[in-house]
Amino acid sequence: MVHYQSTRGHKETLSFQDVILSGVAPDKGLYLPDSITLENLAYLTQEDLSYEDFVKTIFISLDKASAKYVEDLAIYPGFKNSPEPILKELNTSTVVMELFHGPTKSFKDYALQPLGAIANRRLDELGERGLVIVATSGDTGSAAIQAVKNSENIDIVVLHPANKVSEYQRKQMTSVIQDNVLNIAVEGSYDDCQRIAKDLLSENPFGRRIISLNSINWLRVMGQVSYYVWLTKQFTAPINVAIPSGNFGNAYSAWFGRNHGLPINQILCSTNVNDVLRRFIDGGVLEPLVTQPSVAPSMDIQIPSSLERLIFDLSSDAKSFYGQLQTNSKAQLDENSVDGLQKVFSSFTFSDENITTLIKSLHDEFALVFDPHSVTSVQMALDNDSSLPTVAVATASPEKFGSVIAPLINDFTESKIVEKEQFLTLSTENAEIIEAILTFI
Repeated sequence: MVHYQSTRGHKETLSFQDVILSGVAPDKGLYLPDSITLENLAYLTQEDLSYEDFVKTIFISLDKASAKYVEDLAIYPGFKNSPEPILKELNTSTVVMELFHGPTKSFKDYALQPLGAIANRRLDELGERGLVIVATSGDTGSAAIQAVKNSENIDIVVLHPANKVSEYQRKQMTSVIQDNVLNIAVEGSYDDCQRIAKDLLSENPFGRRIISLNSINWLRVMGQVSYYVWLTKQFTAPINVAIPSGNFGNAYSAWFGRNHGLPINQILCSTNVNDVLRRFIDGGVLEPLVTQPSVAPSMDIQIPSSLERLIFDLSSDAKSFYGQLQTNSKAQLDENSVDGLQKVFSSFTFSDENITTLIKSLHDEFALVFDPHSVTSVQMALDNDSSLPTVAVATASPEKFGSVIAPLINDFTESKIVEKEQFLTLSTENAEIIEAILTFI
């Protein structure tokens, strides 16, 4: 049986059925499975399975206890077509994996559709109604809403940073007007939203079971590892992957797969001007600065929460690392951990000017339009000097960022959502947000 333990050493462990609805651990760490019991992912075979059934075999391989929740469950109910990723070859050594053909046109659908369905089933089993609290830098919120809006057992509250997501991203969330959906625009940064969500998950002032659908929930990693398993099956040799990085959940999923047998060599992480991750990879120091707005808002993050799992894997000591961070506003990995980090990861920072220039130049070269996030991973992949193929992960549809792209590409028409919106605008004070949620539920 797989047990899930906190990255910060809390003694209590969880089973799969418990981790489905979990947020942060009591010591504010994140849950990770006991890796000794995991099967080698490299031995999984797709055979003639649909992508959905293949993902179910991956969940069961990662934890056999998941079988009772996924075997007869539709885990991608929001996808109109097959959720199988689409690969596009740019040249002999560079391929793009498109992960934006789900209901909200973002890679987040690949993890949140299964998580929403499984969480609803677990709550039904318990006879409880759950309260989801989600922080979003742009894409997670709408994907989470789409995953649970028709749930019989879940209410959802989404916190997004006011005026710091694209109009399309905001309206994808705020135009879903249903009794079980509350959108709050927080007058701060994404990191403020994430802090508030973690505080509410830890303190739970609502008298209800609170569930996280952010990447702190382990099932998000399971859903994302699945497309890396699928991806490596499409090649006869090991590959590199290039990923636009915000909260680090996508990159961690590639790392986790690599650690459990997937033939992934290098993991390239692109950042925007909020380059905390690039600085961490370059020197092993996590030092959050003030978040700067950018044309790639889903990467406007200074404290990537999923990074904690990587730090635990590298050093087995996330507790002291995050103690340093809290005390000194920065933290340093030990030398051996930095060596382990840099053997696998590299990073490059793209300014807004770089990003807008690349959107136009890559369109001119390949006749493809990339969103402001994906364009950074594509360029990292093209620049990568490796004898192995490099796959750039395209995480969002350009449709979501028409206001950025339309002025750059003549024949690109900006998409608009015209439906009515409904949301609250509140301060970063926990008490104000708690009062609004209590009124909602």
